[in-house]
Amino acid sequence: MFTGTYQNTLDNKYRMIIPAKYRDRLGGRCMLTRGFDRCLYIYSMEEWDTLVGKIRELKQSDRDVRKFIREFFSNTEECTLDSQGRILIPANLREYAGITKNLVTKGAMDKIEIWSAEVLDDPEGENMMDNEEFVRKLDMYNL
Repeated sequence: MFTGTYQNTLDNKYRMIIPAKYRDRLGGRCMLTRGFDRCLYIYSMEEWDTLVGKIRELKQSDRDVRKFIREFFSNTEECTLDSQGRILIPANLREYAGITKNLVTKGAMDKIEIWSAEVLDDPEGENMMDNEEFVRKLDMYNL
C-alpha cells in the first residue's frame, strides 16, 4: 500500500526521484500513466497486471471502450528506475498534468499520484477536500 506525501522537483532532463519509501514496492520497474484530475499515476507491475486484467474484461465491441483503451494505453509508459531511483516523465504526460518543475507525490492506496504543485494548490481547483467535506465522506461511506 502506498501512503504519504512528498515534495519533489523535476531535474533538467525531466526526471523525478521516486521517494525511497516507494522504491522497494516498485521493484525497479513501474507503469506511468494519466490519472484523474490532471495528475499522473504510477503503478507497480503487480497492480498494473491487475488493472489490465480488468480492462481486458471490457467489451471491445463497444466503441467507447475501444476509445478508452486507445487513449489510456497510448498515454502509458513502462519505466525502469535508474540507479538513483529516478524515472523520466515524457512530454505528453508532463503537459497533461501541467508539470513544469515542482511536484507533489502522494501515496493513493494501490498507486502513486504525481501532481504539479501548482495544479494541486490551485485555489480554483477541485483536487483537494476541505476538512468538513472529508468528514462528510467518511460518514457517507461508513468509515
